[in-house]
Amino acid sequence: MAIEIERRFLVADDSWRECAESSERLVQGYILNSEEKCVRVRVAGESAWITVKGGSNALNRLEFEYSIPVDDARTMIDLLCDDRVIDKIRHRIPQGELTWEVDVFSGANEGLVIAEVELPTAETPFAHPAWLGEEVSQDPRYLNARLLRNPWPTWC
Repeated sequence: MAIEIERRFLVADDSWRECAESSERLVQGYILNSEEKCVRVRVAGESAWITVKGGSNALNRLEFEYSIPVDDARTMIDLLCDDRVIDKIRHRIPQGELTWEVDVFSGANEGLVIAEVELPTAETPFAHPAWLGEEVSQDPRYLNARLLRNPWPTWC
């Protein structure tokens, strides 16, 4: 069974930009977006995936992700996702065996910047870069699927 174990943080300042090694635009549309589960289609450059997520625990959730043709993903986003789309730039920052992903949101969530790290186990120790702010792993409002329904600027 595929389990995603992820820690999420707000970003305290822009010093993370000095460490970023790569970046790409992500467009992700939601075919299904409920409190307990979501089906997401994501396009990143010339790659695309469909992802099914489920579970109510903010730190670890079921996640099944499969590569799909980019043209299929774009068609799904255009025809099946209506206005349920998140647009962001993801920056990757390697740190030892782990990689931080810093998402800079645009559109309805303009101004929000979140850093996340995926861990092999919930007990895996990890360094906290100086640019990390408050941890929001347990706050479901910061999940992408929730940000879609309740954009950050409306409640911050």
